[in-house]
Parts: sequence; C-alpha cells; structure tokens
Amino acid sequence: MRSCAMAEMEREVRAPSITRQYVTDAMLVIATSIIAVLVLVGLFAQLPRTVYVLAVGGLVLVAVGLLATRVATRPDHLRALQSHQILEIAERSLTYLRQGLEPGTAQAVCRLALEETDAAAAVAITDTERVLGFAGIGEDHHAAGGPIMTRATREAIEMNEHRILASKDEIGCPRRDCMLRAAIVVPLEMRGEAVGTLKFYYTTPRLLNETQVTMVEGLARLLSTQLEISELEKQTALACRMELKALQAQINPHFLFNTINTIAMLIRTDPQTARELLREFASFYRRMLEDNEGLIPLRQELEYALTYLRFEQARFGDRLVVTSDFDPEVLDLPVPAFILQPLVENCVQHGVRADRPLTITLTGRQYGRTVCVRVADDGVGISEEDMPHVLEAGFGTGLGIALKNVDDRLKGHFGLGSGLEVASVAGEGTTVTVSIIVPATTKAGE
Repeated sequence: MRSCAMAEMEREVRAPSITRQYVTDAMLVIATSIIAVLVLVGLFAQLPRTVYVLAVGGLVLVAVGLLATRVATRPDHLRALQSHQILEIAERSLTYLRQGLEPGTAQAVCRLALEETDAAAAVAITDTERVLGFAGIGEDHHAAGGPIMTRATREAIEMNEHRILASKDEIGCPRRDCMLRAAIVVPLEMRGEAVGTLKFYYTTPRLLNETQVTMVEGLARLLSTQLEISELEKQTALACRMELKALQAQINPHFLFNTINTIAMLIRTDPQTARELLREFASFYRRMLEDNEGLIPLRQELEYALTYLRFEQARFGDRLVVTSDFDPEVLDLPVPAFILQPLVENCVQHGVRADRPLTITLTGRQYGRTVCVRVADDGVGISEEDMPHVLEAGFGTGLGIALKNVDDRLKGHFGLGSGLEVASVAGEGTTVTVSIIVPATTKAGE
C-alpha cells in the first residue's frame, strides 16, 4: 500500500504536467474546430481557392503542432513517473535494507521493485558470488541462492560498470523456454566498491531504452546509499557495544581495591556488615560482567547505582550522604543498562571535598512523555573552561568514555530529545540530567 506522503508527491509531480497538457490540447482543439468550420463554409459558400487552401493548410499545421506538442511533453511525463517509481521503491525497501544485503531482504526488495515497474518482467539482486533474490518471470528456474551464471553480471561487479544485455545468449539462461530476452545489470556499491548487482529483465530487447537504463541506475544508487546507511548503523551499534564493554571494565580498579580493603577492615570490627557487603559485592560484579546490551527496568538500574554507593559509604562513612526520590510510575521504564552507575561514580571520584561531606541526590520524575532522572552533588563542581567538553569522548580522567557512552546510548535507544545535560558551578556542585523521551507505544509504569 502506498503511503499518503508518496501519493501526495505523485500528485505534485503529475499535476503541473497534466495541467499543461490539458491547456495545450484545449487550445489546439479550439483552433482546429475554427479552421474546420472555415473549411465547411468554404465548401458550401464557394470561397476563393486561395482561402480554401490556406484553411486546409492551417488544419494540417495544427494537427502537426498537436502531435509535436504531445511528443515534446511525453519525456517530462515519463521522467516524473520514473522518479516516482524510484522513490516509491526506495521508501518501501528501506526497512528491509537496514538489515543488510541478505537473501531475505534481497527477495523482498525484488518483489517491491517488480510491483512498481511496468516494463520489467523480472528483478534480481546478487552479491558478488550468488543470486540473493529473484522475482518475476522465470522464478521457477532462476532460483535465489544459486551462483551467478551470467558472465556480464560478473563483469559488472569486476569493472563496477553497468551492462546492457540485448539477447538471450548474453543472459546465459540454459532453459530454451525462458522468456527473458534482455536485461540491465547495475552494480550495487558500498564505499565505492561493487558488493552486488541490481538486475532488471525484459521479454524483448525493444524495451532497452534510455528511460529504463536511467531508472535502474537511479534505483541502484538509492539502494546502494541505503546499504551504506545500514552498514554505518551496524558499525555504530558495534562501537557502542564495545564502549559498553570498556565502560564495564573501566569501573575504577581503585574502587575494587578500596572496597575489598573496607570489607577486610569490617571483618574485624563489624563481621555482620562485612558479610552483607561481601554478598552484595559478589552480586554487583557478577552483574557488571553479564551481557547488558538489552533494556532493563529503571528500578534495577537504580538499585545497581545505589549498591555502588553503599560500598562507597562503607568506605567514606559520614563523609558521603546519599538520598533517592523516584516517582513509582517511572521505575518500570525500560532503559539501557549502566546509565546511572557511571554518573554516581563521577560524583564520588570528582566531587568529594576535604572540608565537608558530599551529598549525592538521585531523583526521577515524569513530565508528559519525558522522564527526567537527575544525579546531583554538592561537590567541587566543574570549571567554566571544562564545561563545554564534558560530553566529548576522551575528556577527563580514565578512559574518558563514560558520559559520552551514556549520552550516545540514550539517543540511540530513544531518539532526538533524549540524552544527558550537565550543569555545574565550580565550588558548588554538579547536576547531570538524564532525559528520556518515552516512545508512544511505551508508558512509564508498565
């Protein structure tokens, strides 16, 4: 089913051309009618021969003008339809090609392309070695999954140039009853290199015209762009996962040693507390080493951050105060793992002051479709010079990826409007706000 946007685009493309044709036709019909009347009058009223000849000559000129006008406007109409077909196929294929150049996605795109084109008898997509998808006439024997048989297809990949096949022999199908007699083969590119081909087949070489070649080339360019976007998205996701692994490994080794030393000291002074901390510490690190690429309830992420802070409270004692206040309806919101722990870790590492206790406050509220989680401290703050760089990769101590990683993953999961915002005054403290735009299909509290 065509989208409303594409239907509107089609109307906008076709309307000016159709309007011009109607006006031109109407004017020519009126002129022809007038001259025809003059001819009839001349026949019955016996007008001078010169007038009669001029009238007939004018009628012929009008007919020629009508034909010339229609021919002249035809290319514009064809180009408009061609552009619409390419955009329609590209729009509908985007969902599939985001998954990459694979058999399932290629087959779906072949069927979409065949539906949207009138001249082609079949459409195929290949990678560099095999046929990934085939739809149309000959589907019974041009089966997807087999190796590339057409020599011209291999040449198109090797030379990264399109090929036009004007005979059954060039296609290379061994079946005598195969109805495919011509084809256009255009490479699909990624980063300037051919990674496959888009092939349009026809039942007669007469359909191999400039219009068809231009359309197939234009569609191949759009599909190539979609493949590159898909690859970029995959690389971005991979980089984000690698950063998450690095973030898990980044949890300060000093924190590990300090916590173990704290537990060791408590074994002598407060064995019960030491046992409780040791159990929590084992659970804490077990979760840190787990695969946390999916979404988890905000409640679970908050518990993990508070567990981290309990270890630090055991170490700092009265010098670290923690408060938490979350609206119940936001606690079940699915969020990426490790979005709060890096923030509270930054509070402890960079906010502790020697002259007074550090207070860390965590709050969670929902305003319409936006959930705001704030991690605030009253520590040393951030200087004006450093503030513009706090969300840059590599800034600060350690690996310098924590805040940037959290910001990227929030934007990746929840889109524009989601992410981190940092506000700080040197000597007074820092507040990091996590903004999450809740998807329309998701409600906090469900």
